[in-house]
Amino acid sequence: MRFDFTVNATQDGILLKTLLKQHGISKNLLAKIKFDGGDLWVNGVKQNAIYSVSEGEVISIHIPAETATVTLKQQEMPLTIVYEDDHFLVLDKPAGVASVTGVNYPDSTMSNYVAGYLKAQDYENQKVHVVTRLDKDTSGLMLFAKHGYAHSLLDKMLQKKSVTKRYFALVHTSEKLEQSAEIQLPIGRKEGSIIERAVVDVEHPTAKFAHTSYEIVRSQPHFTLVDIQLHTGRTHQIRVHFAHLGAPLLGDDLYGGKRDKMSRQALHCHFLSFKHPFTDEMIVLESSLPRDMRLLLE
Repeated sequence: MRFDFTVNATQDGILLKTLLKQHGISKNLLAKIKFDGGDLWVNGVKQNAIYSVSEGEVISIHIPAETATVTLKQQEMPLTIVYEDDHFLVLDKPAGVASVTGVNYPDSTMSNYVAGYLKAQDYENQKVHVVTRLDKDTSGLMLFAKHGYAHSLLDKMLQKKSVTKRYFALVHTSEKLEQSAEIQLPIGRKEGSIIERAVVDVEHPTAKFAHTSYEIVRSQPHFTLVDIQLHTGRTHQIRVHFAHLGAPLLGDDLYGGKRDKMSRQALHCHFLSFKHPFTDEMIVLESSLPRDMRLLLE
């Protein structure tokens, strides 16, 4: 892929590698450009990374194509594509499918299915880049980058909290729930467990700051629909914070939720927005409630 930048007045005289860093080109990506078949041009002439750039010069970078990961099986499954362009792919993930492979899920994950999709479409870049993950039993919008540069830029946006994700959850009704509120409680590993997390004291050795905001959409005697925004991305953050309020997610028996009405944790990523790093367009995407959560509400 090729990308072009024009040197502005504030960049006059800096090294080419410094300018590329300002545009989100990491050291690893620069090394890939240098050693794996890419090129750097200045006004159409090949240059190296220590070239001193001048205002008005046009910098062009050619990033070599990425081959498929050998250890990741390319599998096929019908995908619900919510958004796609040359840089990003957003899917509506069904509940019950893991996001990435691991010891417990060696295949049949969203990563496998995206790998199969990239192969079927015969795209130039075949490597899968997962930007936002969802727990296996969580449904909804999941964001993939279609090349390493796009992945790097989105990672930086996530770190700066400039990607907005909102979730619908069905939780057990609790007197501790307010119409809208901010939950800012540290999360750490639960004693005696390698899986569970819990709200812990700020001095706990595994404590990490966690911030969740929510608003009640609809409340019934036994369960409540809440619209949630994550401001940090801790493991099991939503599940832990609401369990702490005495309002665990329906179906989430790991954190005290009952499974009589839902066979999985009632959590769905329904909203995703970010400013497109290549076009400056504001991308706003939504996903309706899945059938199991919708039927319970109805």
